[in-house]
Amino acid sequence: MSLYAIGLNHQTAPVGLRERVAFSAEALPAALCELRALPSVQEVALLSTCNRTELYALGDDGQALCDWLAEHAGTGPAHDLHAYLYRHQDLDAVRHLFRVATGLDSLVLGEPQILGQVKEAWATARAAGTLGPQLDRLFQQAFATAKRARTDTRIGASPVSVASVAVRLAQESFARLEESTVLLVGAGETIELAARHLSDGKVQRLLVANRTLAHAQELASRHGGVALPLTELERHLAEADIVLSATASRTPIIGRAQVAAALAQRRHRHNYRPILLLDLAVPRDIEPAVAELPDVFLYTVDDLERALEDNRRSRREAAREAEAIVELHAARFVEHSLAAARHEPLKRLRAHGERARAQALAKARAQLASGRPPEEVLELLAHTLTNRLLHAPTAALREAALTGDAELARAAERMFPPDAEGDDPAG
Repeated sequence: MSLYAIGLNHQTAPVGLRERVAFSAEALPAALCELRALPSVQEVALLSTCNRTELYALGDDGQALCDWLAEHAGTGPAHDLHAYLYRHQDLDAVRHLFRVATGLDSLVLGEPQILGQVKEAWATARAAGTLGPQLDRLFQQAFATAKRARTDTRIGASPVSVASVAVRLAQESFARLEESTVLLVGAGETIELAARHLSDGKVQRLLVANRTLAHAQELASRHGGVALPLTELERHLAEADIVLSATASRTPIIGRAQVAAALAQRRHRHNYRPILLLDLAVPRDIEPAVAELPDVFLYTVDDLERALEDNRRSRREAAREAEAIVELHAARFVEHSLAAARHEPLKRLRAHGERARAQALAKARAQLASGRPPEEVLELLAHTLTNRLLHAPTAALREAALTGDAELARAAERMFPPDAEGDDPAG
């Protein structure tokens, strides 16, 4: 059995491909059960965010996992996806998960949201019954490693998120927040973070549209905004100077025709301005064709890559320190796992001996209670115990002799050297 980490992220695949492989929260339990049903999979967890989809599995066929992901992608030839997948095994897989949890593999270096998303993936796999003892221990160690890195380095200092970078991009390249109306679409963590940054930036007017109006109302009330049902999105789109969308919709919710109609309405105003749209969802919330319209600036999560370079430069030294912590903890985890694997045969041998002893002793006590002579019972006890202890190794050695398995024969000679035949272990 090997440990695998297989997937794709913002570094290996464009957003158009990532959205094909993304899983909604509702789809995760069924996907996990389907993966666990593969003959080669013993344990499995699935991490799916706007920037990555990854499988963590204990099994003996990494190619089967790659093929499963390719099949899930659906459209297009399966081999198209394989070219974008990375595949890590054993130590490399451990190191990869630790880097992900620590924020070292994120679009925004050191961003804190990913640790919560890794914890959600762990909890979902545990609830689905696909998380066994080895993956559970791996994820627990990933959480401890991330905590250690954030405590001992500045990788988590001045925490940033994709949402904060998007708001900063709007401020620095488009419009003053105190003179702008911003429309937020969605009510999840990304939108919550964006609302917080917009409120701190003294945004003039904040609109929050969501499929569940109660959720939009809760978020709007915390940040001084106005809540809207998603069905009224099109009617209010023309009011927005900046639109920031991050929902879990599987299909776009803002189309070219809607934005074109909003622009037509805005042109009749004396203070006409273009619209900035920031699509932070995967799958995308805004049709790519919207970017073809005049006076529209559309950015996706991939477009934020350039805006993040300053953040990366300021955190590179902390990242080097965090990488060292990840490397140390990954090596320790693998070393501990290998040691445990080496001790497993010994544990099974001792358990076998304990079962044989308990069964033989119970039988001897029953014979004594029935009145059989003690000497006869002792003789039977020794005979029974010897047979039960030696049956399995004797059968294995006979099989080795027939098949020419010299390695097992040499191991037996090391355990029972000829000059030790008359030794009495009791002294």
